[in-house]
Amino acid sequence: MKRKTILTISQLFLLLPVLFAQPQQPPKPPSTEERLKHVSEKIEKEMTLTATQKEKVKAAYKDFFSSMDDLREKGKKNGTPPPPPPPPPPGTREEMEKISKVRDEQIKMALNAAQFKKYQEIEKTLHPPAPGGPPPMNK
Repeated sequence: MKRKTILTISQLFLLLPVLFAQPQQPPKPPSTEERLKHVSEKIEKEMTLTATQKEKVKAAYKDFFSSMDDLREKGKKNGTPPPPPPPPPPGTREEMEKISKVRDEQIKMALNAAQFKKYQEIEKTLHPPAPGGPPPMNK
């Protein structure tokens, strides 16, 4: 009889985590400051920019991240649930391309032609991987 009680108690301890487990929330996306830091470090590692150029590139990305966050919030308000990170936020591809084009035009004005060409190569490595797809190629 005593043995059966011990089995029941040990089984209870094994089941406790299952009984009290809560569904996991998707991970919180990085803050604007964290994203800015990551992008700045990556670009500065690969390119030599003046202080003025660094500030202009940082400002362009700050505007870009703010616009993308606004687009994400717009999707939430429209009843479109945001996908878990890292997929892009809800919104049309055209809206996201328009925001990216504005960012790239701002950066193009801050850099010379050779720097902008190098930036375009680096920028491709900054994209989060597509769900189920291969990660971006880093050179």
